Amino acid sequence: MRETAFIPLRRRARVSKGATNSIKRADKGAPANGAARMDNRNNTIAGWVLFAGICALGLSIGSGMVFATHHPEKEGYPIEDSEAGAGGEAATPLPNLLAAADPAKGEAVFAKCAACHTVNQGGANGIGPNLYGTMGEEIGHGKQGFAFSAALAGVGGSWDFEKMDAWLTSPRKFAPGTKMSFAGLSSPEDRANLMVYLNSQGSNLPLPAPVETAAAEGGEEAAAAAAEGDAAPAEAAAAPAEGEAPAPAEAKK
Repeated sequence: MRETAFIPLRRRARVSKGATNSIKRADKGAPANGAARMDNRNNTIAGWVLFAGICALGLSIGSGMVFATHHPEKEGYPIEDSEAGAGGEAATPLPNLLAAADPAKGEAVFAKCAACHTVNQGGANGIGPNLYGTMGEEIGHGKQGFAFSAALAGVGGSWDFEKMDAWLTSPRKFAPGTKMSFAGLSSPEDRANLMVYLNSQGSNLPLPAPVETAAAEGGEEAAAAAAEGDAAPAEAAAAPAEGEAPAPAEAKK
């Protein structure tokens, strides 16, 4: 038999009570130790998060110093003003642009319109009307019953070169409320080439006569001034010759 069998009952009770107290103390200490470990883990995570935030802030400040941006004195975007730009150099009159226009170049410009318009004789209307014979026609009418907007139909008159030029520059300004979604052609040369091409497609309106421009007048004045400048040295050279003529007479004396 084992020796434990001979331990008195009182001693066994004390041993059992002591073991029970030890277990209770261990159980009470376990949650405390677990909470301490959780606190340490949370502190570690918080420390790393704080460290990462400090690093990000430092990088932001450093990159801002290295890649500094300089703002203009006046905020905004520069907008080219065609009218203001024309002040330094006089715009070429429309008749002169038409006189120098090329129908072949106008056909290339018409490629921008081909998605909505046809230009051949008898061509069908599409998103926009067929444009054969348009020059000289009444604005906003005809074209085999095409549904023009009231804004365009109310303009009145016929498609001459000046009205077509204004229309091609900005349809929305020419006829506010028009269904035409095209923004317009900013180049005067492109507009002139396109109008000459359209005029060759069943219209054949007479082109307006070119006009004299300030540049041409300035060129004539410059040529006249140059001619006068060339004549002045010739007169100056002739003057000494006339002054030297009496010298031989004095020598005879």
